Amino acid sequence: MAFYNRENEIRRLSKALSSTQAKLVVLYGRRRCGKSTLIRQILPDDSFYFMAPQADEAIQRAHLANVVAGKIKGFDQVVYPDWESLFTNLQNSLTPYSSCVTLCLDEFPYLAKSSSSLPSILQKMMDQLKQRKFHLVLCGSSQQMMQGMVLDSTAPLYGRSNEILKILPLEAGWIMDSLNCNPVQAVEEYATWGGVPRYWELRKEYHTYEEAVKEAILDRLGILHEEPIRLFLDDMRESVQAYSILSVVGKGSHKLSEIAGRLNRPATHLARPLNRLIQLGYLTREIPFGESLKSSKRTLYKVADSFMNFFFSFVSPNLSRLELGLTEQVYENMAPKLNTFFAHEWENLCRRSVPMAPISGLSFGQAFRWWGPNINGEIMELDLVAESVDKQHLLVGECKWTDVIDSTPILQELSRKAQLLPALKNRSIIPALFVKSMRKETDNSFQLFTPEQVLARLKR
Repeated sequence: MAFYNRENEIRRLSKALSSTQAKLVVLYGRRRCGKSTLIRQILPDDSFYFMAPQADEAIQRAHLANVVAGKIKGFDQVVYPDWESLFTNLQNSLTPYSSCVTLCLDEFPYLAKSSSSLPSILQKMMDQLKQRKFHLVLCGSSQQMMQGMVLDSTAPLYGRSNEILKILPLEAGWIMDSLNCNPVQAVEEYATWGGVPRYWELRKEYHTYEEAVKEAILDRLGILHEEPIRLFLDDMRESVQAYSILSVVGKGSHKLSEIAGRLNRPATHLARPLNRLIQLGYLTREIPFGESLKSSKRTLYKVADSFMNFFFSFVSPNLSRLELGLTEQVYENMAPKLNTFFAHEWENLCRRSVPMAPISGLSFGQAFRWWGPNINGEIMELDLVAESVDKQHLLVGECKWTDVIDSTPILQELSRKAQLLPALKNRSIIPALFVKSMRKETDNSFQLFTPEQVLARLKR
């Protein structure tokens, strides 16, 4: 698979690893997001790259010694009783080198799990070996463990990293290049697979969208059929609880009281797991435009990740039937609902695209939905509202995953709603339509965005 984006990550990694002084670099993030591919992309030829196995620490040390022996002859002829002896010998073996080489420990949490003292050993090594001859790159998919080892103020490695890079899923703008599809298809594919590069790679193995969904996701033997459980096992002590929360949110329970009721648990007991799922990028809190997360009483919880949203919308509710092998039946039942699902994901992409580049010569902040009583007390909803950086303008948008023939009635209704928005406060309104397609317009009174334009804004 081609390597997409990551220019900023590559720049920062390359700068750190080209230094004449030894650096500690930490990469972490969700599994399958391309961390290992990224680090292998930029490692110099004289580097040591070690993918840690899930094994006893003595086996792990022996495997690492074999890797080092590929460039330092005889390094694996020694039995290392502990990590200190291995790193000491590595330092001594590298003394003749004129510059620092790089040692990458991939899946570092496996090493730390086998030897809980390893982070402290590394801390001691970095504190005492001021002239260390190797950069150290720690890479891992267990976000909880990686964060705990480098971001927790009580952790041995806290404050010692020169770079800490969280590798996120790719934005939607890159999927069109990867899957070689048109913009409309790209939105629908991204709504299904999200931004994880490995999922895109799997999608490319199938000729059609339908075949890919059936074989990779719905089929009980599909490679992604149990993906959420695997991800939660990486990062959550209570993986069953995480799965349950996303299941009820995916089925339409978005208020805290609704989630607690569906799970038959006090709302106060859900604060920690909800916050953890938000930190991991699987859940998000949605508030109306103009309100604060701390004070809003209208907070809604939504599945943040597109693939997870697809899974908990269509797979989780049908697990019993899928276990019986009724893949075709489940797909036939979900197919009529896909367009509505794509429409919701289209809204998310539209809002995410707003701050990425100027609109009508103006820069805008984060875009939100708005819902609630308008200035006349009537319940109203707007798909997209964003404030300009100069605070003088509001972008107010309607998002439709349909082929629009006549924009006039949509714009009239949008204008009417915008004038009734309580948060308007004398700011000028810039109307915008985000549509699947539209018959050619001559009206320049509004901003028009199609999938091609939205995806272009998200290609960064």
